[in-house]
Amino acid sequence: MAIETNGVEFEAAVARAVAAKRATVTQLARIFGLPEPFTTDEDRVARRKAAAAVPASCGPEIIAAPARGATVRFAPIAVTPKGAEGFEVTHVGYRGRDAARAADAFDVMERQAKRKRGEAYRPLFTARQVAAGRRYADLVERHGAVGMRCASVEALAAGSGGGSGAGSGSGDYLDAVIHEGRVIAAMERAIGAGVALAPKRASAKGRVITCLDLVQLVTLRGMTISQCLQARRWAASPIARGALHKALCAALDRMA
Repeated sequence: MAIETNGVEFEAAVARAVAAKRATVTQLARIFGLPEPFTTDEDRVARRKAAAAVPASCGPEIIAAPARGATVRFAPIAVTPKGAEGFEVTHVGYRGRDAARAADAFDVMERQAKRKRGEAYRPLFTARQVAAGRRYADLVERHGAVGMRCASVEALAAGSGGGSGAGSGSGDYLDAVIHEGRVIAAMERAIGAGVALAPKRASAKGRVITCLDLVQLVTLRGMTISQCLQARRWAASPIARGALHKALCAALDRMA
């Protein structure tokens, strides 16, 4: 009887050790950005599909797209006059449904903070800061799709003999492109050439993270603060995360 009991305890101890090893290996793989071991391709595809699921309130017309990533629902609204009483805010979604947009780094960071802090959660960023970051990302994406640098567009406009005459659609388009380029440049000047995080020793592995680099990693590449640190070879310590969060908020305020 004692031998059987010892055998059961031994098997249980081995199972616990194997489970601990698998958990450690999986955690290290995530830290170093490697594919998770002990999972099949079917498991990874299923997780990607689940992560890309569209909220049910948006209706079946918006299908899941793993390449798009996670989505966030929002309610389309319209403000209409309501007699002499003022205005009325109404939901104008198709058939009363919500709309959806692709989730970005701000959504991910807020979701992580809510899950970690629970009832003690407070928003990491103000609405004004998030709006500034998203506007910058939209401008850079649209401007980059033009296929030419702003300086080249300005030269083209100057050498086209005008384009400013009445009814000149090409001139209007070039003016809009040039204006967007100037807005982007103004926002980047507002960010400044400051440093958000720098190593204290020359032998340190962490690389210098400028304020502009930080803003672009978050808004254009969709990285969270922890991922920014990892990309620049920093340990994601509370002190480093706090420093980057403070620098990012300040930069977004200046952009706004």
